[in-house]
Amino acid sequence: MPKVDQKSQSSVTRTLGILEHLSNHKSINLERLAEETTLPKPTLYRFLSTLVELGYVYRDANDQYSLTLKMFSVGSKGLSHMEISQVAAPAAEELGLHVGETVHMGVLDDGSAMYILKIESRYTIRMYSRVGKRIPLYCTAIGKVLLSELPEDHLNDLVKQMEFVPFTRNTITGPKELLAQLSEIRHLGFAEDKEEHEEGICCIAVPVRDYEGTLVAGLSVSWPVFRFHHELRQEYISAIKKCADTISARLGYLAR
Repeated sequence: MPKVDQKSQSSVTRTLGILEHLSNHKSINLERLAEETTLPKPTLYRFLSTLVELGYVYRDANDQYSLTLKMFSVGSKGLSHMEISQVAAPAAEELGLHVGETVHMGVLDDGSAMYILKIESRYTIRMYSRVGKRIPLYCTAIGKVLLSELPEDHLNDLVKQMEFVPFTRNTITGPKELLAQLSEIRHLGFAEDKEEHEEGICCIAVPVRDYEGTLVAGLSVSWPVFRFHHELRQEYISAIKKCADTISARLGYLAR
């Protein structure tokens, strides 16, 4: 293993070890934590300073260290994603069997969309993707669905941070076009990716809602364009919406 990899692995191991030890205490000082972790105090102090700066650890006026709720937030986000995907899996598998194509579910995560569920196409020729993969928000069907119902200030902040990379000749090139599409998506209840992210791939996505009616995920089906039958487009949309409604109901959402 190259030295740089060993060094990185050692840093990660030490960081996680420090966090695990901190989790056993309401608060603890540097000296005692150094004894528990068997790390030299200067080294431990350096790691703790970074964790404090990142917001995962709090240092009080008496130099006592404790975990913040940011760590809990990270864990709870992961747990919520896991719960949604587990609830969604049976209905998504049925949808995959019905349409024969790749089914994804994605959530908003740090300025991009992330796949939390994938049902493979039954065909040999299929799109490459995996659970955990991040995709852009502005040129994917799932991404646009996730943007469509964000509060205006949150949406504007995200749009300002976007780099409108032209993945294909069909990719959205700026905020004005994106915002116009989002308005239409809110009206229609679904989003499309017409070879905007990958050449030869089209996609339809719809919202998935929780018990409060909040949009928490996007559910999509992706096709190679040569297998997308335009005369069946409305049937595809209806099937995806029906699946999303089933998942939303299992999350406690009662459609009005």
